Amino acid sequence: MAKDHTQIAQELDEKLDAMEFIKYHSNYLRGTIIEGLNDPLTGAISEDDTKLLKFHGSYMQDNRDLRDERRKQKLEPAYSFMIRVRVPGGAATPEQWKAMDDISNQYANGTLKLTTRQAFQFHGILKRHLKTSMQRINKAVLDSIAACGDVNRNVMCNPNPYQSNVQKEVNDYATAISNHLLPQTGAYHEIWLDGEKILNTQEEIEPIYGKRYLPRKFKIGIAVPPSNDIDVYSQDIGLIGIIENEELVGFNIVIGGGMGMTHGDTRTYPQIGKVIGYVEKENIVDVCEKIVTIQRDYGDRQERKQARFKYTVDRLGVEKVIDELNTRLGYSLEDARDFNFEHNGDRYGWTEGNGNWHFTLFIQNGRVKDTEDYKLKTALREIADIHTGEFILSPNQNLVIANISPKIKPKVERIIETYHLSDGHHNSGLRRNSMACVAFPTCGLAMAESERYLPSLLSKIEDTLDEAGLREEEITIRMTGCPNGCARPALAEIGFIGKGPGKYNLYLGGGFNGLRLNKLYKENVGEEEILNSLRPILMQYSKEKQADERFGDFVIRAGIIEKTHDGQDFHSNIK
Repeated sequence: MAKDHTQIAQELDEKLDAMEFIKYHSNYLRGTIIEGLNDPLTGAISEDDTKLLKFHGSYMQDNRDLRDERRKQKLEPAYSFMIRVRVPGGAATPEQWKAMDDISNQYANGTLKLTTRQAFQFHGILKRHLKTSMQRINKAVLDSIAACGDVNRNVMCNPNPYQSNVQKEVNDYATAISNHLLPQTGAYHEIWLDGEKILNTQEEIEPIYGKRYLPRKFKIGIAVPPSNDIDVYSQDIGLIGIIENEELVGFNIVIGGGMGMTHGDTRTYPQIGKVIGYVEKENIVDVCEKIVTIQRDYGDRQERKQARFKYTVDRLGVEKVIDELNTRLGYSLEDARDFNFEHNGDRYGWTEGNGNWHFTLFIQNGRVKDTEDYKLKTALREIADIHTGEFILSPNQNLVIANISPKIKPKVERIIETYHLSDGHHNSGLRRNSMACVAFPTCGLAMAESERYLPSLLSKIEDTLDEAGLREEEITIRMTGCPNGCARPALAEIGFIGKGPGKYNLYLGGGFNGLRLNKLYKENVGEEEILNSLRPILMQYSKEKQADERFGDFVIRAGIIEKTHDGQDFHSNIK
């Protein structure tokens, strides 16, 4: 029988990572956050509390563009806070959209970020506005608990309302899994919502997580074939919906995916999840809980760089994990059912389903803002004022205005036309399939630009695409400012991971449908070398590609890069 993680902690206490002690002694994620918020002498909170704050869905950040100048002026960094709002399945009502829009205008930097995990992010919230912002989020019947931290995070699912017969049911399962795996501590309500404190005479427990929570973050996503737009193989637990006779009957289970790694440490790597079996839909919440408890009990608590579930699976072996899961369930998983993924992108523009209309809007890198010549934020606010369906955040950082009734469709169309909202079709296939993380100036982990740089790099690559006749070719391209993998770059056909200011590692050969990792092609290259490297390959692809051959498949067939299906081979060509 597996040891409880508290027993393991007692046996290995002197060897545990420092974060394990912070969690254990935090009084179930309270720490001294309240005291830090009430300190008027600084815009920051203590280092330990910043780590606990992540469990509440917020990161402390500072404006890195201003660091040097403020240091010269002997001022503390320009501290502010990011809040990530948990939106299971990415589905929000028009009222919730308007509430998020209001918060971004009143307390944040005036923009909304739609994340690759179908969540809202606010940036630039000052400490004195943090609690008010949290309360406004709660008033909109949303929250930020477990949007970050060593717990299960926002559960993703396909944002495809045109699959109307199963879409709502899949989203309901995403919500059920997310709610079931939420931390049970009262800390969130006490700190942010002035909830009643737990009396000293009452024993507080975390029935799933325990006092140390998980060794690292944990991610779950649901994909419905033929679309793999959530990159199901990148999840700690991936669920593949099995549809029979147009009804959802159950899920294939994928375990052990993950994108993050550390430059220079070949023991770390992105990984593709493994399909381990099938379960009927009624049991899926229980299956997810039991897999989470396996990671709780077996995950590495001594070295955080080895603590993700992918390393637990690779260390124990898939069969050992399956045996442990079957034991904890009290029954065995069935053999996996047949399925097929054809793509992982969004279907832009208008689609019809279930008597309603849906419009998928291209939002470059997920940043919703107004500029002088593109009033995106204003337009979406006007749509929200008349819309009666949902706004569904896409895993590709786009937005589906879903379930538009035929009655109001002409009004929505007029707003789209008035503000020239983009359905992506005037963009290249490369840009339509692009993603970037936030990076500078707010992310403390960023080594290079990402969101602010990728659009201009795409414009220069598009010159080659036009020359090669490839402008409409669908090619996935993703960029992150560091190797943590927030935009899932290791699955892209063309991937960039920041190495330093203006420098990136260039990866090629990922699978368009998300089934294969890419591999390092050039290390530590700047823009000129990036363009010079990609141009001959794209020209060769134009001349030699076979019918329906994807770019990632071509570079492998042409011998330009090695095929990589397992993360343990990701670094195999690095000297």
